[in-house]
Order: sequence, then C-alpha cells, then structure tokens
Amino acid sequence: MIRIRDVVQKALATGYLSVEAENQLRHLLTTRYDLEDFNAFMSLQEAAMTGQVKQESRERCGI
Repeated sequence: MIRIRDVVQKALATGYLSVEAENQLRHLLTTRYDLEDFNAFMSLQEAAMTGQVKQESRERCGI
C-alpha cells in the first residue's frame, strides 16, 4: 500500500505534484497515518508554499 510519505518523496524529488498525486493524498489523509506521514505532508505543504514544488492543479487554473 502506498503511503503519504511515498507520494511526498516523489513530489519533492521531481519538484512537481500531479493532480493524480493530489487525489491520492486526499484519499490517504482520510485514513489512519503515522507521525512520519504527517511530517512528510507538512514538508510538502511548505515546499509548495515556497515554490519548490509546483502543483499541476494550480497551473491548470492559472494560479
């Protein structure tokens, strides 16, 4: 089973978060997850806010 940290690791490595990955994260965040996954998600949030990771969904709507 894929974990939050796996999705985050790929996004951080590529600098890009696809719509598919965002949907995976939404689903995974509705299930039980551990502190390591939570911390990984917070790292992704910070990377997105600082521009280190681009979000496909925001590029589509011109944000």
